[in-house]
Amino acid sequence: MFQRKIISELRLWADSKYRKPLVLRGARQVGKSTMVKEFGKEFDVFISLNLEKPDHWAIFESADIDISVKMIFLFAKKPLDRTKKTLLFIDEIQNSPKAVALLRYFYEDYPWLYVISAGSLLLTLQNQHISFPVGRVQYMHLRPCSFSDFLEATGNTLLCDELNTMHIDSSLHPMLMQLFSQFAVVGGMPEAIARYSDNPDIVALKDVYASLLRSYSEDVEKYAKNDTMKNVIRLLLKKGWTYSTEQITLGNFAESSYKAREVGEALRMLERTYLLELTYPITSCQLPIVQENRRKPKLFWIDAGIINYAANIQQEVMFSTNIMDTWRGKLAEQLVAQELFSSTTDADVHHDFWVRNSPSATSELDFVYLFDGKVIPIEVKAGHNAHLKSLQIFMDNAPHDFAVRVWNQPMQVDDVVTPNGKRFRLLSIPFYYVHLLPKLLPLYI
Repeated sequence: MFQRKIISELRLWADSKYRKPLVLRGARQVGKSTMVKEFGKEFDVFISLNLEKPDHWAIFESADIDISVKMIFLFAKKPLDRTKKTLLFIDEIQNSPKAVALLRYFYEDYPWLYVISAGSLLLTLQNQHISFPVGRVQYMHLRPCSFSDFLEATGNTLLCDELNTMHIDSSLHPMLMQLFSQFAVVGGMPEAIARYSDNPDIVALKDVYASLLRSYSEDVEKYAKNDTMKNVIRLLLKKGWTYSTEQITLGNFAESSYKAREVGEALRMLERTYLLELTYPITSCQLPIVQENRRKPKLFWIDAGIINYAANIQQEVMFSTNIMDTWRGKLAEQLVAQELFSSTTDADVHHDFWVRNSPSATSELDFVYLFDGKVIPIEVKAGHNAHLKSLQIFMDNAPHDFAVRVWNQPMQVDDVVTPNGKRFRLLSIPFYYVHLLPKLLPLYI
């Protein structure tokens, strides 16, 4: 077990006077259960239930909150003592619609009890009768580990602390980029990172990635609603990894014969399990953000480490000397997306990229980031500032004067003038700063 940033988020939830039962979302194997059990060590009493187990599931069958609470403490062989700080963890809660319904009564009748629930989204999709009580619960999204988590896990805690000050001396840049290159190979799945920290051999991790892919496929076998969806998802989990960061065409995806409707339905199912995210283009440079859902979306998968394995590019990544050039630049964009996603625990946040609103235009920016009422453009690109043509076109039309570029050099701030005379500040950050962007931006905007 290694320390992860989300522990601090859980502490904030526990300390809030407005605390409600917490529903922890996230894909399989991102560490939800492990994280809650580690957090449970900070309580006087910790009770963990797994509703895949029949005897645990039966506790909630009465659908009476008082009876269920009494049974929980009797089952755990612990006294029901309101003076002791008690955390109740209900894992795989989607197996019991009655347990889900009771969450509102934990909030109303047992506010002294700290309650966290979690479950597999692949399972919940199949039971349309399950709905979480609106206004009586709150949500948190656990994603794969960030680069900071990777530093903690690999024994670089002091370097992680230094990084979090956001004032890294340029002399530390080569070391951090070397470690980020390792992170680019391993990815952010907790089991892969834990194994790598014990034995830094990427070849030894192949069974971890294979096991993850196998578990995702087995879920599909069980819960796809028909044979067509099952076969499309098999196709996506077999060939879709190589399309990471690309704008995809749904119809005949990966040279298949499947229709756009069939591929779209399968993609949306996988998106709801947090295995992937589809990002759509926007054409505006200011709020409100309106996604162009009729245009082709970009496909981002859950984790670079799994992509490297599934797309058979591990060796290319391992021996690359420049992340910007690896896999035709696709790995760099995937890693930035992954770090941006991991920078928040907001379960409902979505990500977008920008395209110029013109039929003949090819201008495009990799990401846009909403901050302080501004649509901040993010370009993943090395080279001279004058070559950032799409960024300059965006800034010509933006009502603010700030942009971000991600590259492999030390951080710097430049004053840039577009060909049309618009002045703006360009914050260029190395990859290892991306997950800290929410804390970094206030220092410069």
